[in-house]
Amino acid sequence: MSTKVTDIKRKKQKGQQASPVDLDRIASGVRLILEGIGEDPNREGLLDTPKRVAEMYAELTAGMHENAAEHIVPLSGNKHDEMVIVKDISIASLCEHHLAPFVGKCHIAYIPKNGKILGVSKLARLAETFARRLQLQERLTSEIANTLFEQLQPLGVMVVIEAEHACMTLRGVKKPGATTVTSAVLGGFRKDPRTRAEAMSLIVGR
Repeated sequence: MSTKVTDIKRKKQKGQQASPVDLDRIASGVRLILEGIGEDPNREGLLDTPKRVAEMYAELTAGMHENAAEHIVPLSGNKHDEMVIVKDISIASLCEHHLAPFVGKCHIAYIPKNGKILGVSKLARLAETFARRLQLQERLTSEIANTLFEQLQPLGVMVVIEAEHACMTLRGVKKPGATTVTSAVLGGFRKDPRTRAEAMSLIVGR
């Protein structure tokens, strides 16, 4: 394993932030792409394209520079012991294989322990932080579930993501409308099929 890959893994394990975004380097790469496809990066319509693309990638990967666990802050003075579900959270991420977007919905369910709950917006922020990185949908689903389970310590967590991948709809097999569904199930949702079925019925029953 190369030193660079090992260092990246160590940074992730220690929770260190990614290197700062280098907009100029991204813009230089975009100019090379334009030249590579036979375009002239100096023509009027493309003069500002490298800068725009650099800013777009900085925005779409902003979650690399955020600590997702910071969003897991229980509400003080509020207690609730029944299942909580926030569904249809819009997400947009970049597939790390093609740097093409995948867009869809994230559904998060958890069963509080000792009445500890989160503000519903915190679940959306948790999903957004992990989505704004180079991702695989499978890993994105697990990261959201594991972070919520570890930080809030609820009785159970379920995360379901439904997304359409541009790398499948615009290239390759070219199948528009094909949706990929992934799930991560932890704690009580994994142990009790009835609880899991109840959560799924509430998520799917739009």
